[in-house]
Amino acid sequence: MGAVKVKEINLERGKPTVDVALRKLVDELTTAKRMGFRALIVVHGYGSSGVGGAIKAALKGKLKEGSLRGIIRAFVGGEEWINCKSSFIEVCPQLKDFNNYVEGNRGLTVILLKS
Repeated sequence: MGAVKVKEINLERGKPTVDVALRKLVDELTTAKRMGFRALIVVHGYGSSGVGGAIKAALKGKLKEGSLRGIIRAFVGGEEWINCKSSFIEVCPQLKDFNNYVEGNRGLTVILLKS
């Protein structure tokens, strides 16, 4: 199948603050792009509030920032994966192997990186 093109990162491991989690996200994004990865699966958790946790909300905001425009092609939360998976898999076919893990999982976000 070739080199692995999907990397998983866990932003909730160690229960970091939102700022620490976002710094880790940016570091991981730039490293993954430089290493030739096509996609990231980011574990951010869902939180206990019933509406999503602080890291999840901050991550979504960060991914929309213009400062990441040269790195990120697209992103989608696990809860919306079913609506976008075909276009994401077209760009990175190895994402198909993660379909059951991602689909409906509100604690994950899939990010496509620009090549």
